[in-house]
Amino acid sequence: MALTAELIEEIKILTHYNLTSIQEGIKVHRSAKPEVVAAANRLFEKGLISQADGGYLTDLGIEAAEHAQGVLTILTT
Repeated sequence: MALTAELIEEIKILTHYNLTSIQEGIKVHRSAKPEVVAAANRLFEKGLISQADGGYLTDLGIEAAEHAQGVLTILTT
């Protein structure tokens, strides 16, 4: 599986979530870059976040965010 620009944008959004407090969500404003807005919408459609413009991570989203953030930690240390 190739890393597409779309997947990279989705991963970037997942890395913005604070995993130490799953009660903390994010908001993707309509004024954000179109590719960011589209990535948030795709994450919502995939069931990873609770709202098309961000919101909270779902259970599946928490798992995905943990993996995404874990990869970043490994690669940047």
